[in-house]
Amino acid sequence: MAVKIRLKRMGAKKAPFYRIIVADSRSPRDGRFIDTLGTYNPLTDPASVNIKEDETIDWLCKGAQPTDTVRNILSKAGIMEKYHNIRQGK
Repeated sequence: MAVKIRLKRMGAKKAPFYRIIVADSRSPRDGRFIDTLGTYNPLTDPASVNIKEDETIDWLCKGAQPTDTVRNILSKAGIMEKYHNIRQGK
């Protein structure tokens, strides 16, 4: 089973708000998910991001693949760097 870390759209029309979730790659965008890792609000300036860092790194270590957008969000938050350091054994 391929597991992805991706965005789930919430909020009203023309006012998007996203949750960062872990889901099976075959499930629909706003469908069933396994775990919630945080939130992302692109409407604030700068965009606000709240992420459960420990759980996210744990899912990455288990093999969950982030989508391109989520990878960029995690990189800006510094989580991808911590994950790579853990993986390299530093």
